[in-house]
Amino acid sequence: MKKILLSGLLLLLPLAACSPNPSGTSATNGGTETKPLAIGAIPDQDPQKLQRQYDKLAAYLEKELGVPVEYKPVTDYTAAVTVFKVGDLDLVWFGGLTGVQARLQVPGAEAIAQRDIDAQFHSLFIANKKAGLKPFKDISDLKQLKGHSFTMGSESSTSGRLMPQYFLQQAGLKLEDLKGQVGFSGDHDKTIKLVEAGTYDVGAVNESVWKKRVDSKEVDPNKVQVLWQTPAYYDYHWVINPEVKKRYGDDFAKKVQSAFLKLDPTVPEQKEILGLFEAKKFIPTQNSNYAQIETIGRQIGKIK
Repeated sequence: MKKILLSGLLLLLPLAACSPNPSGTSATNGGTETKPLAIGAIPDQDPQKLQRQYDKLAAYLEKELGVPVEYKPVTDYTAAVTVFKVGDLDLVWFGGLTGVQARLQVPGAEAIAQRDIDAQFHSLFIANKKAGLKPFKDISDLKQLKGHSFTMGSESSTSGRLMPQYFLQQAGLKLEDLKGQVGFSGDHDKTIKLVEAGTYDVGAVNESVWKKRVDSKEVDPNKVQVLWQTPAYYDYHWVINPEVKKRYGDDFAKKVQSAFLKLDPTVPEQKEILGLFEAKKFIPTQNSNYAQIETIGRQIGKIK
């Protein structure tokens, strides 16, 4: 009996030597296998839609970079910044404001890539048709919103809060001039639904999400319309944590950037990823592109 037990233990030893240890690393070729590259994103849309989008991106990056990649969803915009700050997310799809907030808290963090549309991004002011408002082209006509109920997206959203509030101020309209308390829906999909339902007369949304929902016929054009498109500004971008260099090498940020720039609409799988991001391609970006966002963020009190 003792011989049988001993033989069994000896057989198990090689398996145990190859098993992951509790810290999440495992011995490979005399070294250690590091943690997966953890990617995340501000939750600006329906969580199920985001899960599909980032699972496909994670699979692509894993293939391109040769390291395991894992998508980790977060609960809200503030959480995305916090989790990046503490190092639990290595690579995050931030909006303009949250990207600035994150980089100010993580010295050495870099903005590395954005979509082709992000260098000239827009917010849209949308309205329930029963509100009686008419579309306009001049910023001064935002004064029409006086006395109407209004909702933004997340309190830390660039396209759903920061820039819309900035343009309202440029038009001489204070939040107190609007009807009741300004709402914060949490994400762009919810803003669209709230305005469509008539819960609020007007809302501010991300142009990209709006177009995606219109194209998929998830918006009822008989109930909600676009009032105004804002002037352009820099918005969404990928930010990478400098800690990745310790795990994957000093050139890893460049490799990640190259993987995004390499996405090709002529390759079906990559075309799908670009489509989910509402992009034709990704382009390089840098921290200095978001100086205006930082200035406005400080004016409005979202950056201290």
